[in-house]
Amino acid sequence: MTTSSNGQRPMTVGVLALQGDFREHREMLERMGHTVREIRKPAQLDALDALIIPGGESTTIARLILSNGFQQPLRDFCASGRPVWGTCAGAILLAGQVDNLDRPGIETMNIQVRRNAFGRQVDSFEADLNVEGLSGPPFRAVFIRAPLIERVFPPARAICVLEDGTIVAARQGNLLATSFHPELTGDSRLHELFLTIGAPAVVTP
Repeated sequence: MTTSSNGQRPMTVGVLALQGDFREHREMLERMGHTVREIRKPAQLDALDALIIPGGESTTIARLILSNGFQQPLRDFCASGRPVWGTCAGAILLAGQVDNLDRPGIETMNIQVRRNAFGRQVDSFEADLNVEGLSGPPFRAVFIRAPLIERVFPPARAICVLEDGTIVAARQGNLLATSFHPELTGDSRLHELFLTIGAPAVVTP
């Protein structure tokens, strides 16, 4: 069996490509040796091993999810046990509770998120983070109009906080949410971790 450049089994990873930073995720994953599909139709979800919901404008992506018939297929994908990762706007869309989102997102994670909590684009910043599950030096994270994970409820749990205790990453089984943009760095460790978090599929009797 062939392996990717980091020793992982090559996977077919989808990046939801309705709006936002999908290209940067695709390029990162391709450098890692994985096959990447830009997902624009619900039927494309079926052939994937994992899915990323990228950063962008959360209200726009939420509107496009609804108008393109993605909401239930995305919820079903989250329940399938395959890894799903929401970065920045993607984290907002995965959250069960969000302030000031004028339409429903995917709403599959037991987290409460506040949009644009770190300010406007001019307030973007970087920080060195210790992320549960990552070995090596701290992860240099990029925050751009980032949301804040205000609370996590079981079975979700915080896996990364800023020095002041602000939660910026959470995990719930096969679901991962980060306030920041790992695809904008040259560090692939978080993408590698994401591809290992698959859980047994949820089977309905």
